Amino acid sequence: MLHDARARRPSAGNRIDLIGLPTDAGASCRGAVLGPDGLRAAGLAERLAGLGYAVADLGDVSVGRKLAPAAEIDALAIRASEEAYRSLENGARPIFLGGDHSISMGSVAGVARHCRDTGRPLFVLWFDAHGDFNTWATTETGNIHGMSLARLCGEPGFANAPDWFAPLDPANVMILGARALDCEEAQLIAARGVEVVDMDVIRVSGLEAPLRRFLDRVEAANGHLHLSLDVDAMDPALAPGVGTTVPGGLSLSEGQLVMDMLNRSGRVGSLDLVELNPVLDRLGMSADLMVDLTARLLGERSVAARATASAQRTAA
Repeated sequence: MLHDARARRPSAGNRIDLIGLPTDAGASCRGAVLGPDGLRAAGLAERLAGLGYAVADLGDVSVGRKLAPAAEIDALAIRASEEAYRSLENGARPIFLGGDHSISMGSVAGVARHCRDTGRPLFVLWFDAHGDFNTWATTETGNIHGMSLARLCGEPGFANAPDWFAPLDPANVMILGARALDCEEAQLIAARGVEVVDMDVIRVSGLEAPLRRFLDRVEAANGHLHLSLDVDAMDPALAPGVGTTVPGGLSLSEGQLVMDMLNRSGRVGSLDLVELNPVLDRLGMSADLMVDLTARLLGERSVAARATASAQRTAA
């Protein structure tokens, strides 16, 4: 691909905003509400600051009162959308700390509004064992965190309003690592043109080629890439701290490869870290893994390589 002189990063500079969205209202298993504090305790802010980023922890977003689950999710989505828009408008890169995956209904909606208003196409990499493309008509469980991507792509049945919500083009979405799609959900995903790279494909052909093609599309469009990272994309042996474990997930080396490719693309301008359930975790394994993957996404490996090369030059 020819060199593109346009700005490669959707968000300016090296500023990162951490925004906590503590909720498990979208899930049947309680505990993801503790996810933001679990990520903080695992040293996320300190790790990113050590890479040279100016990190601001903006605390947790709260709806301020006890609500029914669906109402809580809607109220939190509006607040999250506002926070996403404000962070991007201020030139930072927002990282949303979940919370179950229903938080993306607001975080991605806010990113989509900002992309709409700045004329930049939005692409989303949904890194997840599930498709989260159920609707009220197709869901087998009634769990709202399994509807997030469907809502974002404009499926009917949700109370969206243009002051906080902008739809996502399904053609600009890749679901990576899927291995637990419901039948009607899979049919709807195919009908809408969402690309799915499931574990069967990854085991046979690898993930590098399809992810490279997707990233090339983002590059060609000068797009903003949002990563929605669900810890259950990884194999449960590596990440037991999640309420929706599915066997046969990505290995550590595969997860690292995804992060390395995203880092090299220079396109990730916002991200979600979701579904961490500290109640189910073992010795902080899952929280540590999420922090490791985030640090790698944001350049830890390249920073270490530069430091090693500098030391070698000094010694010579």
